[in-house]
Amino acid sequence: MDWYRDWFGTRYYALLYGHRDRSDAECWVRAIMDRWKPRAGDRLLDMACGRGRHALHFANAGMHVTGADISEQSLAEARQAVPAAEFVLHDIREPLGGAAFPFVTCLFTSLGYTTDPADDQRILNAVADNLQPGGRFVLDVMNTARVLEGLVPMEVMERDGVGFKVERWFANGVIHKRITVSDNGEERTYEERVRALWPAELTAMVTKAGLVVEEATDGPPFEPFHPQRSQRFVLWARKNLSA
Repeated sequence: MDWYRDWFGTRYYALLYGHRDRSDAECWVRAIMDRWKPRAGDRLLDMACGRGRHALHFANAGMHVTGADISEQSLAEARQAVPAAEFVLHDIREPLGGAAFPFVTCLFTSLGYTTDPADDQRILNAVADNLQPGGRFVLDVMNTARVLEGLVPMEVMERDGVGFKVERWFANGVIHKRITVSDNGEERTYEERVRALWPAELTAMVTKAGLVVEEATDGPPFEPFHPQRSQRFVLWARKNLSA
């Protein structure tokens, strides 16, 4: 089974990444909306929406949000948290039923989950298919160079009484993470495997999908991207009006 199907829907994933909370998501959403300036009622597709933490703030701002994700458990939590939005079980490598949106987001490193670069190109092709002419797209991924420079081989931590041992390494172009969870005397092991994606590679793939790249930035407040200093690589693109 693909590692992300086994891991993302667990409560341990939510515990481990608890620092990526609603306030963090609100910061991202406010900054995106300040940049795009959508109108109330505009439609937005949140690809790989997870538990809906970004969808919540887009919906609260008056947007009509559709969230798509491959984890049914995550979607169940998203539906409870954001009843105003629509959430669908969907593989983002495929277009969403021919729907056209003026805005599409793909946030928090949702590419590189398989070792086949063609899968990431399929995701970006689906973005282009899901955008209406003139539509805007933002892609947020880790800054690979910064991550590899600061890769911590092992960390041990505790979250709400649950122990985590996190081991990290880089091999064959893939960033690996093994998470050993200790909970009430029982141990479980999960994995994350994310292919290292580089800015030039991502820019080329977005362009190949037929989108026009506007700018690359760091995360909020969206200063220009710097290869060594930026924590995130955020790519802004649009679909031509004539497309």
